[in-house]
Amino acid sequence: MGKLSFLFRRLRYMHYDKFFDTAKQISEKTGRKKASILLDMAGCAIRYGAGYVDYRIAEMYRLSASQRKTVITRGISNRIVAEMNPKEYWHYFDNKTEFNKLFSEYVKRDWFDLKNGTKEEFQKWLEGKDVVVAKPLDGSSGRGVKKIRPEKYRNDPDFYDELKADGTGIVEECVIQHEAINKINPSSVNTVRIVTLNGPKKNGIVYACIRIGQNGTDMDNVDCGGMACRIDLESGVISTPGADKQGNVYECHPESGVKLKGFTIPFFAEAKDMCLEAAKVVPQMRYIAWDVAITPDGPVFIEGNSFPSHAVPQFSAFYEDGIGIMPRYREFIDV
Repeated sequence: MGKLSFLFRRLRYMHYDKFFDTAKQISEKTGRKKASILLDMAGCAIRYGAGYVDYRIAEMYRLSASQRKTVITRGISNRIVAEMNPKEYWHYFDNKTEFNKLFSEYVKRDWFDLKNGTKEEFQKWLEGKDVVVAKPLDGSSGRGVKKIRPEKYRNDPDFYDELKADGTGIVEECVIQHEAINKINPSSVNTVRIVTLNGPKKNGIVYACIRIGQNGTDMDNVDCGGMACRIDLESGVISTPGADKQGNVYECHPESGVKLKGFTIPFFAEAKDMCLEAAKVVPQMRYIAWDVAITPDGPVFIEGNSFPSHAVPQFSAFYEDGIGIMPRYREFIDV
């Protein structure tokens, strides 16, 4: 997708209320006039393919032209996905039932296909289960995912019908996370995102981060109020403070008090190896974001993403020098 076609598409589908609200927030934060911010946002959209979320998260308003060129914007991200991942293979990752079947050796938990299973089969499957997680068959950013306690489904004869009516496609056993990860935040399964890229220059892992829930929510996703930290690929140690989409920066988790930077992720080497091995299963898909839970026994997959988010690794708190993640991508592909 070229710059102009991306721009016209964005103009057609953009949420203009959020666009203007973003400009207002940045104006209040920086003291610059709103009109000046709006013009600069438009300029970044034309020159760099940046959406208003890119502009805010990467704090492009404080970056020089050379620094802005190092940001993987939405337009650039779309182009990478289009070049690396043929759409006819997305279904292996977008459909959660297909993903669980194909990557069963890495998923390592029981699950039920609600779309095709009967009510009687589902009630039998629930026997002996504890907390379960209901998910739509497709979707992203944690939308439609529900963690359900046994007191709900054991006392609700209409549970199956309610899930079907809500669009649930798959129900899984809830992952029990490693004690060390649980200490950071026990309300959510805090997943490690590892992004693999099989490019013409080299194959491997582009970056890794951990997403952490907060405010007592079940979700760790940043679109559901969570935060993220970058992870050093060699050591498996968190290398940055936490940051969220609202621009907040956290040296420690606000509820648990656990210091984030310097925290060692258990089984990180095993998680990397698992993702690199799984990246060979559908070789046509060359750019995948793997969401990995760390359990007491090692890493397991939560899901794989055919359209990796470009926003999370580029929170401005991760880059003191204002240089984005583009140089890392250029080790793998021409961007």
